[in-house]
Amino acid sequence: MFHRIGQFVVRRAWWVIAVWAVGAIALLMTAPTVTAQNDESAFLPKHYESIQAIELQAKAFPANFSPGALLLFERADGGKLDAADQTTMKKVVQGLTDEHIKNVDQILPVGPQSMSKDGKYALSMVAINKATQGQDYLDVAKDLRTDGGKLADGSALKFRVGGPAASALDMQDSSGLANALIGMGSFVLILVILAIIFRSVLVALAPLLLIMLVISPTANGLISYATKFFGLKADNTMSAMLLVVLLGVGTDYFLFLMFRYRERLRAGEDRKTAVANAVGRVGEAITSAAGAVAAAFAVLVLSSLGMFKSIGPALAIAVVTTAIASVTLVPAVLSVIPAKALFWPGKKWMEEREGARFAALGRMVQRRPAMVAMASGGVLIALTLAALGYKGTFDLSGGSMPKSKESMVVQTKMMDAFSAGAADPSHVLVTSTADGAKLDQGALKTYAGKLAEVPGVAQVLPEPQLSKDGATADFTVMLKDDPASNAALDTVTKLRNTAHTDAPDGTKALVSGSTSVNKDINTAMAHDYKLVFPLAGLLIMVILGLLLRSVVAPWYLMASVGLGFGATLGATSLIFQHMVHQPGLMFMLPIFIYLFVVAIGTDYNILMVARLREEAAEGRSPREAAAEAIRHGGPTVGAAGFILAASFATFMLAGNVLFSEIGFSIAFGILVAAFVMALFFTPSVTALLGRVAWWPGHGAMPGRGAQAPLAGVPYEDDREPAGHH
Repeated sequence: MFHRIGQFVVRRAWWVIAVWAVGAIALLMTAPTVTAQNDESAFLPKHYESIQAIELQAKAFPANFSPGALLLFERADGGKLDAADQTTMKKVVQGLTDEHIKNVDQILPVGPQSMSKDGKYALSMVAINKATQGQDYLDVAKDLRTDGGKLADGSALKFRVGGPAASALDMQDSSGLANALIGMGSFVLILVILAIIFRSVLVALAPLLLIMLVISPTANGLISYATKFFGLKADNTMSAMLLVVLLGVGTDYFLFLMFRYRERLRAGEDRKTAVANAVGRVGEAITSAAGAVAAAFAVLVLSSLGMFKSIGPALAIAVVTTAIASVTLVPAVLSVIPAKALFWPGKKWMEEREGARFAALGRMVQRRPAMVAMASGGVLIALTLAALGYKGTFDLSGGSMPKSKESMVVQTKMMDAFSAGAADPSHVLVTSTADGAKLDQGALKTYAGKLAEVPGVAQVLPEPQLSKDGATADFTVMLKDDPASNAALDTVTKLRNTAHTDAPDGTKALVSGSTSVNKDINTAMAHDYKLVFPLAGLLIMVILGLLLRSVVAPWYLMASVGLGFGATLGATSLIFQHMVHQPGLMFMLPIFIYLFVVAIGTDYNILMVARLREEAAEGRSPREAAAEAIRHGGPTVGAAGFILAASFATFMLAGNVLFSEIGFSIAFGILVAAFVMALFFTPSVTALLGRVAWWPGHGAMPGRGAQAPLAGVPYEDDREPAGHH
């Protein structure tokens, strides 16, 4: 089939290029705009307690003051606030109130209750209209900072704005800078690496130009339509992920085709024949790899979290679009560019050096497959054991931007000046289960005492807020620990148990707040691990089985991928938890490792095992097949893995914990997938198993694997003539 596709693309090259160009322009002009979601609670299904509590809170207290921003005052010299400072604070609060900033409902004055115990800090809370969303929500924080700063200018006070709106604004600024750094870093790295590998200007530029000008607009347009049509949610990490996936995977598939194209040219074929035969030989590997990756991504639609429900299908669309372009658009472009022009100014692209590194590695695996399998497998197992020390953390805002950002400074100072949980208290909502029945005030006082006794609770405000009908009470609960910490999650678990067990007769209790949301996210993630991972593994195994016509090979291939996941998580835990001394890794990191190390890392295994099968089908012994597969497939896997790892390593340029962890873990995992699994573990195990690896299929038996040439397209043996070795 892929030979026919290659032949069609070569004969209708300009038509194929035109269709892709027109499609990209049309999607770019008509695709709907997708707004990123910053509220973690928006990603949870409605059956979780934290979401039910939020809905009850909104229903029972429609006019409830829920601060969307926090104004923090302190002296520039670090001293205690005095009477002159009180006057300045009143001036700032009244001035902001008089300006009637759009979407600001109320700004509370600074009172004795809003002063820190040491008298050095004061707080004012700002209510933002609950219907405010998107850029309007961020503009409130921007206006408060600008106008409040002017009002405080010339005084002895430092004025800062924190809280949800300010955090969202800072996160947007950080993600915008991160995306720019990641995009530029990935582009430059890929350009330089391709130029070094091929000694060619055009080969280095071609995949990047095709991805940025044609494939990316097409994929992003399709993703925008899918996101709107299916009501999916987007977050700030998606754009960075899509950019790197398109650049990394697109370059990978370009290399898969490019190395085979150069190999066919070295075998003596003309340009168009070489393109058609290159598509015929690697088209199945590219589409199988893309199918495995897309299946692994798409399964995330079953996730409990809206964040992954959206990012999974989006990445699947990106990968499928890239794969289709790799077997249609890229070959069409290659077929219209003369080979000498494509490889200019390189002069030795038609020569393969004797004793090349990968040929030497292939010979080593051929001679000692057992030793290589034990060594590579041992490395994976050792690092996987380190994953047992993994701990998750839920400080998403703190992990997504530098600590120097204004909202993070406010958060840190409030935790020090007031209490760790003061900036973001939890709430226990008690509501009557009988229609119209009012709550017993005496029972509520006793109940408040029970809540205050929960280990990890710093304070429970004695007087709860009551709804107008008297049927619902809202207890404000301050935690001793940072609301995003694991200790706070443990406290909320105990708080929920007490709230449910000791709720007054005839009532129902629900726990609300960001810590409660994080607790439910943790539960949802555990559900996903049990459902999504096994199902994705099963789909990848099926795809591998269909590609290889084998029921044996998929098992050890998936075992190696599983070890790669464990090794990556283990290495990241060692670096960030034990060397950098982070309290834990960001809670979504295992999912991202799964997305890119398991899914994309499978590409390299598929490419290598497809070449192993092809070499065996040419009549070589299992050990000879391993040597030849590494010799010819090694440069492709090595180059593709290095480029993709370098692309993800650019995430560490963003300067925040979340992207640093993502960048390191995925880069490390891809290097493991390419240079440990695909180059050593998979070929050595296949060599040891011999023809059993292909059972019950016959495709790897001598003479059964080579495909006949198409009419009008010469098709030579895939081995290079002796003169080119």
